[in-house]
Parts: sequence; C-alpha cells; structure tokens
Amino acid sequence: MTLRNGLSGELNRQGNEHFSRGYYTEAYVCYTKALECDRMTGDQRALVATLGNLGNICAVSGRRDSAQVHYQEVLELQKILGDERGIGTTLANLGNLRADAGEWTLARAYYLEALDLMLKTQDETAQAVLLSDLGLVARETGQFDEAIQFYEQSLALMQRLANLGGVADAWRMIGRTFLMQKRYEETIACCQTSRSIAERIGDELRAGGARYVLAQCYEEMGRLREASRLLESVVEMDRKYGLPKLEENVQRLRVLRTRMLQQFPLQAEQPRSA
Repeated sequence: MTLRNGLSGELNRQGNEHFSRGYYTEAYVCYTKALECDRMTGDQRALVATLGNLGNICAVSGRRDSAQVHYQEVLELQKILGDERGIGTTLANLGNLRADAGEWTLARAYYLEALDLMLKTQDETAQAVLLSDLGLVARETGQFDEAIQFYEQSLALMQRLANLGGVADAWRMIGRTFLMQKRYEETIACCQTSRSIAERIGDELRAGGARYVLAQCYEEMGRLREASRLLESVVEMDRKYGLPKLEENVQRLRVLRTRMLQQFPLQAEQPRSA
C-alpha cells in the first residue's frame, strides 16, 4: 500500500508539472494512473487530491460534465473527512464550472455556500478570490453596484494579504465594471492603477490585461490614437506568449487603424505592421 501511495504522489506531481506547462493531455494521463492507484489502496485523502486534479484538468479543457462528476466525488469524500476548508474550495470550483457555462444563479449559490465556510475557517486567501468571483457574477447579471462592492472587498483582502497581483486584478475588474457603465474617467483611473502595480512587480500579463481594458475605454471615447498604441502593445504580448486572443486582437487593431485613417486622413500616424 505504501508503494502504491508513493506512486500516486509521484504521478500527481508529474501531472501538476505538465499542467503548469499547459500539457493537458499528459497531465490527464498522469492523474488517471494515479486514480487507479488510489482506488486500489482506498486512501481517501489521496483520492481527494487526485480527483481534484482530474476535476481541474477537465475544467480547463472544457469537459465540464466530467469535471462536475470529479468535484462531486471530492465533495462527498471531504464531507466524510470533515474537511471544511477543502469543502469550501470544492464548492468554489463547482461555482466556477457553472460560471463558465453562464449559469449565473447556480454559480452564485455555490459561491455563497463556499463563502460561508471560508468565513468559518478564516481562509482569507480563498475569500479574496471568491469575492472577486461573486463580483463577476454580479457584473455579468447587470448588478453593477453589487459587483463593485464585491470587488472592493476582494481588493481590501488582497491588500491586507500583500498579494500585489491580486490587487492589480481587483483594480482592473473594478475598471472593467465602470467601463460597462460607460464611466470612462473612473475606468481610466482604475486601469492605470492596475497597470502601474503590475509593471512594478514585473507581471507583463497583468499589465497587458490593464492595457486591454484601457484600449477599449479609449476607443469608446473616440481617443483612437491612444487606443491603437495600447492595443499594439497587447498584440505584441499576445505574440510573445502565444495567447489565444492573438488573431482576434490583430483584427481589432486593423479595424481600429482603418477608423483612424478615416477620421484623420492627413494626420494619421504611419501604422506599424501587425
């Protein structure tokens, strides 16, 4: 049994390494082999870890039904083990699945149940993320004031935890919510704060996320040159990291440059190649 438990742990470690590099098929193979070991040993805690990893890999690869099955089994095991902190995490994962499917009412129900447990276990790190998730649900259902409140609560926790990446994310999400309300000056202030923090900690992806929202804001305001410069930097980052929105953003940049030429036929800057 000890040998098989050790093998399961090693397979999960290998799977996690593949997962972190984006090699989802290889990660899935490792996790399924680990699950075979865990089924044979009957080690419930090992099963929780492996099934949770399988749920995560299925979730990110779009297999929501399989992820749901894995997370539900994890939840039942965690209830048997009395693992309240783990239950909160699993409920949040189930909420994420429903949010990905646009099932906002069900997502909110999972999130609120998870939040109750996170408050009970004083898991502030998880709370900070979950509050942002609740902000997303509120924003996508048009409850903008409630969304801002959730994001501000998340921001306060991220600041207390000295999680600067999370702080940058919270400011960007607040900015995006203001943008949906066409509150442009507030959007700019929030996104500039997010960008500044991300650049200070050397996080190019987060800085790019703030530029993306700013570009949309400037475009809606008719400040096309500023929007174009920001979108150019986003496209450069998309290329550098092979991000999935590269082609979409290249097309957006082409359209934006065409609008600039129409609006400023003589003064338009010579565009760089996209």
